[in-house]
Amino acid sequence: MPSHSLVQKYNVPGPRYTSYPTVPYWDSSNFSYESWMQSFKKSFRESNASEGISIYIHLPFCESLCTFCGCTKRITKNHTVEQPYLEAVLKEWQLYCHEMEEKPVIKEIHLGGGTPTFFAVKHLEDLINGILKTATKAKDFEFSFEGHPNNTTKEHLQKLYDLGFRRVSFGVQDYSETVQKAIHRIQPFQNVAKVTLWAKEIGYTSVGHDLVFGLPFQTIEDVVDTIEKTRSLKPDRLAFYSYAHTPWIKGNGQRGYKDEDIPKDDEKRKLYEIGKALLHSNGYHEIGMDHFALATDSLYKASAAGKLHRNFMGYSHSKTQLMIGLGVSSISDSWYGFAQNVKDLDDYYQLLEWNQVPVNRGHILTKEDLIIRQHILNLMCRFETTWSRPEESFPELPAVLEKLSEMQDDGLLLIEEGKLTITEIGKPFLRNTCMAFDVRLQRSVPETQLFSMVI
Repeated sequence: MPSHSLVQKYNVPGPRYTSYPTVPYWDSSNFSYESWMQSFKKSFRESNASEGISIYIHLPFCESLCTFCGCTKRITKNHTVEQPYLEAVLKEWQLYCHEMEEKPVIKEIHLGGGTPTFFAVKHLEDLINGILKTATKAKDFEFSFEGHPNNTTKEHLQKLYDLGFRRVSFGVQDYSETVQKAIHRIQPFQNVAKVTLWAKEIGYTSVGHDLVFGLPFQTIEDVVDTIEKTRSLKPDRLAFYSYAHTPWIKGNGQRGYKDEDIPKDDEKRKLYEIGKALLHSNGYHEIGMDHFALATDSLYKASAAGKLHRNFMGYSHSKTQLMIGLGVSSISDSWYGFAQNVKDLDDYYQLLEWNQVPVNRGHILTKEDLIIRQHILNLMCRFETTWSRPEESFPELPAVLEKLSEMQDDGLLLIEEGKLTITEIGKPFLRNTCMAFDVRLQRSVPETQLFSMVI
């Protein structure tokens, strides 16, 4: 476990690097609807035939508010919202298809939220069939979805399996009743066990559980109990996330407990280190930041082969250059640019009525952005990066390496000729290493806190 002094030294606010540049540093001055569509079409031409595209569909509705969650969501028990929303998503897809010069080849579909299993089985079936009727599935396609253990039915699992889904992840967080009450996510172990066993029985090849450490009132005993219960179900992969305390963000509900109720610094890091040790002892391998997998899972195999990829959907065993985000607040990624849809549902519907892809902000990457993006992706996926070739270098690299020399002195990384490697004790500080490469962050350090703490 990292020493007390290291945790104190490096526990600063920092991004999670699902993108580079990070969203607060997107440059609106060089972005427009037209520039995004040009970027999208360029990426589609380059990659559709060779590797296919990914589609992320944001399904924002939830019946109740989980107060730990920072995602865009709409709380309602009114299920009449389902069909109009899915019709809008399919219209957005058709607007993208209209700009494509050939039939899209779909490699990945991921349903995220919100709560995808808020939607009726028939509506989800219509959504997927509506996407697929205008596309071709890649030979090695992977379809996945996020399921809420309290409302995922066996019918959900069977129908989505029949449609080609083979991976499902269930949000668990923590099994402590005290913690569940604080985060407003009452979810008995029996519910998680039921859906996990159903998924395995039906034939899903990868079942994942999402756990969170650093939640309000969470203790070491809670983490141990949660991982012991998780071990008994043996999911194929696990996310063991750090709780991101960002109460200043509108609508996330993180005001139902006090700041002092949340584990911090060494206390929080101990929760992770004990949890990580338990996961290792039960056969789970650390494949990336906060992610673990059994040796039989495709995520571990990709990690071992150096082929792991990361995008807005998380870690993936395969890469696509183009990811189209559908639905309110979704983010698309052409590799050359990012575009985020409007967050307001009424605005989303209105723009689609006007036959416009509902993008409202984004960023077109510069040459420097593309180089740094690759370095951060290398670190996130392989715990190392290189700059031996001219196209891997950028003007501020010497300053970055100078900044990282202190982390090397602390034993967190190793800098060699043209190469940087994260050490085992440096893995908890991976975000700090990426921050040194983040020249946009270094040039303009925020005056107010934008990000959660890195530890």
